[in-house]
Amino acid sequence: MDNTRPRMRWWGWGEDGNDGPVKPGAKVILSKHCGWPAGVDRPHVELEDVALPESTLTDQVRTRLGEIVSEEFVRDDRATRISHAAGRSLPDLIRLRAGQLTSAPDAVVYPASTAEVDALLAVCAEQSVAVVPFGGGTSVVGGVDAVRGEFSAVVSISLTRLDQVVDIDEESLTATVQAGVFGPDLEETLQARGFTLAHYPQSFEFSTVGGWVATRSAGQQSTGYGRIDENVHGLRVATPAGPVELRTTPATAAGPNPRQLFVGSEGTLGIITEATLRIRRVPSSVQADSWFFPDFASGTAALREMEQSGLHLDIARLSDVNETAFGLAQLGSELQRKGVLAYLRARGITTPCLLVVRYDGAQSDVRARRSQGRAIVRRRGGVNLGSVPETSWEKHRFSTPYLRDQLLREGMIVETMETSAPWSKVEELHDSISAAIQAEMAERGTPAFVLCHVSHLYASGCSLYYTVFAKQQVGAEIAQWKALKSAASDAIVAGGGTITHHHAVGTDHAPWLPAETGQMWLRMLRAAKAEVDPTGIMNPGKLMNGPDQL
Repeated sequence: MDNTRPRMRWWGWGEDGNDGPVKPGAKVILSKHCGWPAGVDRPHVELEDVALPESTLTDQVRTRLGEIVSEEFVRDDRATRISHAAGRSLPDLIRLRAGQLTSAPDAVVYPASTAEVDALLAVCAEQSVAVVPFGGGTSVVGGVDAVRGEFSAVVSISLTRLDQVVDIDEESLTATVQAGVFGPDLEETLQARGFTLAHYPQSFEFSTVGGWVATRSAGQQSTGYGRIDENVHGLRVATPAGPVELRTTPATAAGPNPRQLFVGSEGTLGIITEATLRIRRVPSSVQADSWFFPDFASGTAALREMEQSGLHLDIARLSDVNETAFGLAQLGSELQRKGVLAYLRARGITTPCLLVVRYDGAQSDVRARRSQGRAIVRRRGGVNLGSVPETSWEKHRFSTPYLRDQLLREGMIVETMETSAPWSKVEELHDSISAAIQAEMAERGTPAFVLCHVSHLYASGCSLYYTVFAKQQVGAEIAQWKALKSAASDAIVAGGGTITHHHAVGTDHAPWLPAETGQMWLRMLRAAKAEVDPTGIMNPGKLMNGPDQL
């Protein structure tokens, strides 16, 4: 397999062959809430029609880089530069589909070892060339956009040739993994030995271990198996000032945890080249349940009680009224949808909210936890629908981003955003964010349909994940997105939520970072950056050095 070939198509999500038409039920519900631009068909431009800036990398620097990795692995052809020019945020996709790239890496370099990464950074620092670390390119916050800042050139350093699972320590339950290993490849290797990391972000098929660690990623099973930051036990990081190696230990009192400085650093301090991660044995039993609640508040109360009771659900996903309605609208047939709604009405539920849960572990443990969970849910008014909705959701859980591409083609925008907050603030925050988005979009003449779900639980609170649909404001799509993003982000900060639960900061969330962390912490981060990256070449314009406004 050619591990330098991009796994995603250059203009959208994933691979060709997975797209499908928007389901009739989805069109009906979107038409009702935000209108449907009937008859619109706006395909992406062809690759040769993309406006691409000329490369500014000098022959001298290109030769120096080629001496490290060989000339074959320094590439500046059109396809390679375009495929590394942006992530997969809504503004990224709008620009890519329209062929309007104002920035792109001047070259993409593919090292095959940690020593080569170290050497590349030394040359780039010496020659004042900006560096953007690149894994799978799935960032939805501008995290891999080729910002050159004050530098004469910018290169992407792709980690995809660092693709080895270096060691599996079966006694310690850890795996040491190079940064360029993709999610499916890691799981295949681990499960062949009876282990799992069970880290399944929606980008799982196209994202890498290094990207997960650099962005403080959370997966769809992180309630049970832990976020990536909880599972990092050791790191190796290449920086322009030299490598940093943080040994693997189960715990330490040796001052502040240096691993956690690099976890979530988004390539601004250096390039994570290797991580040692906690793994688990593949569970012997897996059991699922699906429930409908009469309202979102009942569902969140049940989840809070379950988590605080120590049940440790391995999957927990609660959809609000709008998201549940959108899901039901896309059932196999209208007859099925009406049948489910009639069944629920007969049990007193007219505005259903769907909860899917899963328990992993030894059979006796799973049985006991499931029994306790069922008792809590029934006491909170939940109606059981068996395991089918949960298993159906799992079957399709990585396919949702393909719908966004098709909707963009048909004249709609789709944006996602997420936060987390204490249980005491969740209900109010849920409502205020939805209201802020709806008010802003209505004022622009493009009413929004706003969906939300909870998908990560903690003893003290949970996440809220939003999906927003609206008709495109033709010719002003980026301005429309900025207005939507700003309204939601202002509401998140005002309501006591975090500006990002797992998407990271990049450029898109940077304007709200000072309100969350304070200027003192940002100065401390910049001071750390000055030590490991004294010339400032690492991922300019992101995180602590991101923009002040969108």
